[in-house]
Amino acid sequence: MNLRQTIPAELRYTFKQFDRDFPTDDACLEAIKEQRFPGGESECRKCLKSRKHYRVHGRTAYACETCGNHIYPLAGTIFEKSSTSLRIWFHAMYLIGSTRCGISAKQIQRETGVTYKTAWRMFNQIRKLMAEEIQLGGAGGAGVEMDEMYHGGRRKNESGRMLGGDKTNKTIVTGIVERKGGRIVARVSPRITIAASNALVKEYVLPETVIFTDDATAYNALPKVEGMGYQHRRINHSQKVYVSGDVHTNTIEGFWSLVKRGIGGVYHSVSAKYLQSYLDEYSFRYNRRDSGNLVFSSILERVGEMASRKPALEA
Repeated sequence: MNLRQTIPAELRYTFKQFDRDFPTDDACLEAIKEQRFPGGESECRKCLKSRKHYRVHGRTAYACETCGNHIYPLAGTIFEKSSTSLRIWFHAMYLIGSTRCGISAKQIQRETGVTYKTAWRMFNQIRKLMAEEIQLGGAGGAGVEMDEMYHGGRRKNESGRMLGGDKTNKTIVTGIVERKGGRIVARVSPRITIAASNALVKEYVLPETVIFTDDATAYNALPKVEGMGYQHRRINHSQKVYVSGDVHTNTIEGFWSLVKRGIGGVYHSVSAKYLQSYLDEYSFRYNRRDSGNLVFSSILERVGEMASRKPALEA
């Protein structure tokens, strides 16, 4: 069976549709304007009232219908001050959202015709849109799984799990995933300690959640996190036990498998400096894996959400 046939029609967003929706830079600018200022309505700083704004020919600005004061939809976005066509930016966002295991900057260069330097910068900027702050679990839910992964580097003449005193150049990543709903948070961690694990859980996991982990000592104090009421259930990996009833960490292990194979097959190598942005990319797509080809729309929505931090108005 064709993989495309397994995606419901309402979740398909083909390149033909993308090409029809965003044929020009003007169409892309209009989409961003509608996100930030639906219908062109915005507070005018000179009129001190909500006014209709109209496109200024030859500029990326919209002018107040009464006084002519300008607003700039691209201000504060990843597109601000970029000389690259908006259409190319949107195409790159579509490519990143349409893949399952990732797409390299080199492939974006081939697909869009920009230089590698431009493709690399675009890729890094788009990944910033994919960073999320979410909270998982909650009372009455199916619980969350928590586990760590080690990325890059090698342990010379050693094998097995790293210990706290190991001198190694591996980067530690900690992940938390919901069993019901399947959303995930993955964060680079300087070290695996009880204090670090407790802080991460308190930040991203709601109170009274059941937390499933392996038998690592870093998770020993999860039930004692003050005021959170966590329930802690463990599987004894050190004794080669991987499933005991509903106690396991297979969900988070599946995500680590996706990340490792994606990075190894597409990017080949990722430094510790950029690893968090790649984790954000994989987490963003994983959290929307049931959205079919509509991940592009989710990335586009983030443009307006993140741009709201900076005014798009001109006094």
